[in-house]
Amino acid sequence: MSRRLPTVQRWRGLDHLPGGWGRCVVTIGVFDGVHNGHQTLIGRAVELAREKGVPCVVMTFDPHPSEVVRPGSHPAQLTTLRRRAELVEQLGADVFCVLPFTVELSRMPANEFVHEVLVERLHAAAVVVGQNFTFGQKAAGNVELLRRLGQRFGFVTEGADLVTDTKGGDGGVTFSSTYIRACIDAGDVAAAAVALGRPHRLEGIVVRGDGRGKELGFPTANLSMTRFAAVPADGVYACWFIHSSGRRLGAAVSVGTNPTFSGRERRVEAFVLDVDEDFYGQRVALDFVTRVRGQLKFDSSDALVVEMNKDVAKVRELLEQG
Repeated sequence: MSRRLPTVQRWRGLDHLPGGWGRCVVTIGVFDGVHNGHQTLIGRAVELAREKGVPCVVMTFDPHPSEVVRPGSHPAQLTTLRRRAELVEQLGADVFCVLPFTVELSRMPANEFVHEVLVERLHAAAVVVGQNFTFGQKAAGNVELLRRLGQRFGFVTEGADLVTDTKGGDGGVTFSSTYIRACIDAGDVAAAAVALGRPHRLEGIVVRGDGRGKELGFPTANLSMTRFAAVPADGVYACWFIHSSGRRLGAAVSVGTNPTFSGRERRVEAFVLDVDEDFYGQRVALDFVTRVRGQLKFDSSDALVVEMNKDVAKVRELLEQG
């Protein structure tokens, strides 16, 4: 009889495991983006857990290990931890475990990490990781070491192959968080969506802007995001505006500094189509569908308004196409 937990549990660290915790299947990674490659990996861990009748634990780290090992090198974040937990739950995992990544953890030898975390605490029956997975001090641990230690401690290790987009030609593109960040940084949110398996999403709280959009006839919801959010290249985008209530509304979104008015602060502003509503103070999300154009500087506000009308018409067309 399967021991799958009734709903996904969210753990911060391993100090409060449920009483009577038995064995489990564990998959480990940063999983930023929970992209197609991650989905395949987690899917295999869930499948193996079902076969063994034990829970599936998805283990990730916070903050990003790069920021701890090399301060100042934190990569742009594709998904918040909350969003990651939601996506992992949709894949059927039982536990989303966030392990605080500290200097001490970064210096833990690989074999010690396996013994203390995977064996003593989680009682792993199987561990599923990507073939390029490394862990422990100076990233000395790899899949082969996991296999050897698994034989010693009684767990199975599976190293999953990386997932490649075979439709892209030239051998295809291997899906990775680094590749997706590059797509987003270039404004190619459509390519990012292919690798993610869904549109790239920004989440945040709507804050007050300078009101210029309203004066021009295009009132916008200005998004305040987390520090490391992966913001697309400057330009105008067709997006879905996701309200905390679940409503999905079309939106023309501007990313940039607003050079027509000599702006300096980089902003993300959403003009929600066909809705006259103030979203101030509310948590919302933007799903980026495609880029309409790059950022432009106009000679006058009238010229800007003409172009904004064209942008909105194009956004409607793109969103209607699905």
